[in-house]
Amino acid sequence: MSTSELIRAIISRLVKYRILILCAAIIAALLMLFYAKSKRPVYTAKATIFPLSNVAENSLSSNALSGILGLGDLPKSFSSDAAINIIELTYSRYVREAVASTRLAAFGNKTITQLLIEDYNSHKSFLDKVVSIPVDSVTLAVTGGEFLKSGIVAKMSKNGVLELYYSHPDSKLISPISFVLIDRVSQFYIDLKIKKATADYSFTVKKIDSLDRIINNIDRRAIRIQNTTLFAPDKLEYEIPKERVNSDKQRYLRQRDISQNNQEEALWRLQKLTPIISVLDKPTAPFTVNKPSFIVYSVIGFVAGCLLAAFICVFSLLFQYARYEIRKSIFDTAIPANSSS
Repeated sequence: MSTSELIRAIISRLVKYRILILCAAIIAALLMLFYAKSKRPVYTAKATIFPLSNVAENSLSSNALSGILGLGDLPKSFSSDAAINIIELTYSRYVREAVASTRLAAFGNKTITQLLIEDYNSHKSFLDKVVSIPVDSVTLAVTGGEFLKSGIVAKMSKNGVLELYYSHPDSKLISPISFVLIDRVSQFYIDLKIKKATADYSFTVKKIDSLDRIINNIDRRAIRIQNTTLFAPDKLEYEIPKERVNSDKQRYLRQRDISQNNQEEALWRLQKLTPIISVLDKPTAPFTVNKPSFIVYSVIGFVAGCLLAAFICVFSLLFQYARYEIRKSIFDTAIPANSSS
């Protein structure tokens, strides 16, 4: 069978079974349509979050916001905050597990993990396994964090404002989970600032104590030098010069003064820490809805059903042609071998 004969046979077979192919395509389109209708729409809530600053931070340059959000470097001074990337903080396992462990009073005081697992089990397909609710708190938090991972999206706008998105098929869970997520990110950020300010204050206290000990040692050294004398042959008493001791003392005194200023600043920052996150656009209705397109799914089903039915109809022809070509290649290979012998 030549290639031209195969093409004519395929066309003849397709024309012969055109009604069957059309019916198969329509059935596939209907199946895809039902599948699209069975899929749940996904709701997405958007929250715009802006960081608030202290007075000392507001006096920084225009790049301070980028530094606070971890996008750039703050001025290298004692009063500068450690840069924390708030996007990585939002995606972190710590935050997701803290959100998953939170109980919602409006939903029977159930944890977010329990609500997500119950929603998954009630809408899963028959092929998926039932997810059991963990008993211990650690496994409960880890499981809930994995459920939340796919629904959280955080990105930074051009204006340096954090945009937080949370998506889920159940519209009732969108706002509560989004607010809990914002609270956990905010609280963790504040805790890091408090930890940083506490470390700064403790460091300055230890440094001042160390400098005081050094200054006391210098004073004792100066007293020893003052009481030490040398006697010349003419019985005149000479005092040992102590200009170097005085210069050392002045240098350490200046360092102690700087450390005391840093101590007062660190104490002020520790006392004046305020929440640094404010929600500008709250994650409330109306939500963005992502529904499957019935037309797209129907067209895909129609085309896939048509191709599949056509392939089944001409499969025997293709098989015969492939078998004929294989036998032909084997026969052509065997003839030269016999003629040479």
